[in-house]
Formats: sequence, C-alpha cells, structure tokens
Amino acid sequence: MNSLLLAALMMIGYLVAYHTYGKFLARKIFKLNPEAVCPSIEFQDGHDFVPTNRHILFGHHFTSIAGLGPIVGPAIAIIWGWVPAVVWVFFGSIFFGAVHDFGALVVSLRARGRSIGDLAADIVNKRVRTLFLLVIFFELWIVIAVFALIIAILFTMYPISVIPVWFELVIAFLLGKWIYKKKKDALWPSIIAVLIMYLTVVIGVYFPVDLKVLFGISAKSALISWIVIVLVFDSWLASSLPVQTLLQPRDFINSHQLLIAMLLLSLGVIVAHPQIVAPAYNPVAKGAPQIWPFIFVVIACGAISGFHSLVSSGTSSKQCDSESCSLFLGYGSMLMEGALSTLVIVAVAAGIGIGLTGENGEIFTGVAAFNHHYSSWEAAAGLGSKLGAFVQGSANMIQSIGIPIKIALAVMAVFIVSFAATTIDTATRIQSYVVVELSNAYNFKFLARRQIATLFAVITAAILAFYDGSGKGAMKLWPLFGSVNQLLAGLALLVTTIYLARRKVTIAFTGIPMVFMIIITIWAMLLNIQKFYDSSNWLLLSIGLAVFILQIWMIIESALVLKNVYAGDEGLPEAVT
Repeated sequence: MNSLLLAALMMIGYLVAYHTYGKFLARKIFKLNPEAVCPSIEFQDGHDFVPTNRHILFGHHFTSIAGLGPIVGPAIAIIWGWVPAVVWVFFGSIFFGAVHDFGALVVSLRARGRSIGDLAADIVNKRVRTLFLLVIFFELWIVIAVFALIIAILFTMYPISVIPVWFELVIAFLLGKWIYKKKKDALWPSIIAVLIMYLTVVIGVYFPVDLKVLFGISAKSALISWIVIVLVFDSWLASSLPVQTLLQPRDFINSHQLLIAMLLLSLGVIVAHPQIVAPAYNPVAKGAPQIWPFIFVVIACGAISGFHSLVSSGTSSKQCDSESCSLFLGYGSMLMEGALSTLVIVAVAAGIGIGLTGENGEIFTGVAAFNHHYSSWEAAAGLGSKLGAFVQGSANMIQSIGIPIKIALAVMAVFIVSFAATTIDTATRIQSYVVVELSNAYNFKFLARRQIATLFAVITAAILAFYDGSGKGAMKLWPLFGSVNQLLAGLALLVTTIYLARRKVTIAFTGIPMVFMIIITIWAMLLNIQKFYDSSNWLLLSIGLAVFILQIWMIIESALVLKNVYAGDEGLPEAVT
C-alpha cells in the first residue's frame, strides 16, 4: 500500500472524529459549561494554578502526554504488522484514548483541580483513593527514573542534540518572561524563539557535545553524568519553578517543534510517497510475545495511555481557564498524538525502506531494509533500535524535500529529546502532587510542603536509578510498566464512568472502553506473572502479584459503588460537581 494514501485517510478520519464524536461527547455526555469557574481562576496562586491561553496550554498538554510514547510504541509493535498497528492507533485514539483524556480533564476541572487518583475518594471511596494513588506513585517512580536514563542515552546516541536541547531552557525562560512579565502576545515571540532554537540545531551539528571525548571518560561514566544532570536540572529544578516560568514556554516551543516535524514528515510522505515494506500482518514474529493482548500494551501513547489521565488531572486542569477549552485540550491533543503515531508508523513501515545502513556499512533498501532491522523481537526491542528506526526513516523522507541528511537527523533527534525532557518535568511535578495528596490524606505535614514533595519525588527516583550503581536500576521494573500504565487507563475510565453514573448520564461511551482496558490489562498481567514465575524472577513476580491484587480490589470496590448508584442510594458528592 502507498504510505501517502494511508496517512491521508487517517488524518481526514481524525478531523472528522473531532467535529462529530468529540463534539457529541462535549455536548451530550460531559455537558460542558463555558460559564463554570475553573480551578485555575478560583485557586490562582501564580505557581501551579495559573489561567492560561488555550494555545499555550495545548502546547504543554500535548508535549507532556506525547513524550516518546507515540514513537517508541508503534516503532516496536510494527513487528506484528502495520495493519493491526494502524487499526489500534486510529480507533483506539478516537474511541478510547481521547475519551479517557477528555474525561479525566473534565472531572478534575469540576473537582478543584485534584488528580484523578485523589478525587477517587469522593467518586468511589477513600480506600480506592489510597490504592489508586499508590499505583500512580509506582508508575511515576519508574517514569522519572527511566526517562532520566532515556535522555542520557539519547544525548550519548545523538551528541548533536545537546546544545539545542539545553539552550532551549534559556530561550523558554526568556519567552516566559516576555509573555507574563511584559504581558505581550505569545505568537510572534514564540515563532522567533523556535527560529533561534533551530539555529542552535545547526550549531549542534557542527559542535556536538560528547562527554566521552571532551573529558576522556568511559561510556558508563558519561551515561551516569547525564542522568545526574537531568535529574538535577530537568527533574528537580524545572519542576520546582512556577509553570509559567519554564514549563509552559518550553512546551509551547516544543509544540511548534512538533508541528514543524509533522509538516516535514508530511511533505516527505508527499514527495517520497514510499511504498510500505513492512508486512501487513505478522502474528508470529520471531521472539515476540503473543500479539493479543500485548499490542494494546506496547502501543499505549498514540491509542490510550494511563499517564495521560495524570497530565489531564495533574497539571492541565490547574491551568485550563474554561470548561469549553477541555474538548480542544483533552480530545484534540489525543487525536494529534494519534496523527503523530500515524507518521511514525509510516516512517518505520515505509520510510526505512528508502535506505538503511547496516552494522558493517552495507546499504539495505525496500523489504530487505525492514527485515534487517526487524529480524527478531530482540533486535528491534532496544531503545536505540526503536528510536533509530524512526529517526532514520524520518530523515530519509525529510531528505527527499532537499534538507541535508545531517540536518534532518539533528532535527528529529532534538525533537525526540525535547519531548522526553518535557515528560520528565511534568512527571516530577505530578509526582509531587501525588506525594502532597497522600501526605494530606494521612496527616504527614512535612511531606505535604510543595518543595519537600518535589525533592522527595526526585530522590526516590534517583535511588531507583542508582541502586545498582549503573543508573539503569529502573529497567529492572520496566517490564511491569506497560501493564501498570494500561491498568491506570482502565481505572481512570472507571472513575469517570462512576462520575457519569452519579450524574445520571449514559455511561456506555466511557464504560465500554473501561471494560475493554481492564480485561486487557488483567490478561496481560496474568501472562506476565506466569512469565516471571517461569523465569524465577521473584522481584517482578511479587510486585506484579501485588499490583494485580490491588487492581482486583479496586474493581470490586468500584462495582459495589456502581451498584449502589443504580439502586438510587448514592449521588454525586458536593466536592465534585
């Protein structure tokens, strides 16, 4: 199949879905009220609760939910064939992910900007809140430690990205000062900021920063150094600052990066329109786990991801200034992420066929290029392999419009590192909210302070990263992340479904995705538990069993509440409108 036709059909489909299904949900199910007072206005504090222009907030929300997820997931799941990947990305984002993100945002907006885990206390009960927050803490604990490692690896893989990524912090700080201190319009300053950033991309091509070369240290020492730097400056410092100082302006710049990258990729598809060289369906890929249910776990961002509910109810709900914007932010951002995943699928399923350089310098093209890169699950599963396929395939297509290959590689490398940096900043900030919410629930006043909670989030992530001395400690728990993340998506949909039931609104539009995701995660978790048992991995087995028990417990508690709601015994608490 031609990649141009595939991409065009999916983009049109997303546009139609937003203006039909999305607007239906806004009017008939969530019944958005543009006159409602949002938490950003009611609790405005100049730090977390900050009323924000919808386009600037869209930049924060989208770059936070995207990160590397919509790149990494499709880039590995394509080994099962491009058809199942395309089907899940398209229908999953429209009927699952966008509903999940939109619902979590709306419910949080109507509950004083509290996280989806914390407000479970009012919508379900206090026991579920504690269990939910513990699952969220566990997920974010892994995310912060792993993304610090990912950024470190990316800096090592692509030293050309170091100067532009770190210089972007300075540009973002100045842009934030211009917008908020001088009360200026954001559009033209942001465009100038992006142009300056791309100038630093060119500088980075000619002046790569490789710590091994600069300081004569080993690869391991360079990796550890980058992890420490990222945890200190991009995790602790960035997330400690008010959102308008760095988070919003950097994410606004990154949203421009996204649009430019997607435009370049789209132009590359139009000009090169490479044929898809990946198999349409390959359920027995060498060494790969079974396609069902794991394709729904591997492709999370781009279809549905529990992490998104944390962003919707963690940071975005504290900055959204009108309920009417939540459709654009929650539903629209998820469809944009689906569009990005579509371009990723095109890059790895078709773009890679334009040309791939092998380990010994040989050039592979067409089906041979795909088969070489995806010869087995082990060959394609590493981080470098996943991102390498996307970067190489994207650069091939961008090169077709006349941009030199070195510049094309630099643009895509800076793009993925910038998104990873945004994710770790947002994840740390949300983790501090979780710590505060748990501390308030159990009267731990010391940890309930904002800066202490942030420091606690970073230190615990650092302990996980360095407990084995390599900086890769979190990778021991990474095999659990996919299932836990999709479990979180199912639980977030569960809370939203009970919220709608208590408002006497039809629950099918959140209830069906909720049931599907819970069944899928139970299925995947049981298969993982069996795998951990067979391999005598007692650490993952014990944690997996604990998470599984928590999941079943929360489902039973929620089912009892839902039963009482339909029996007419329970309505919506005053704390949630």
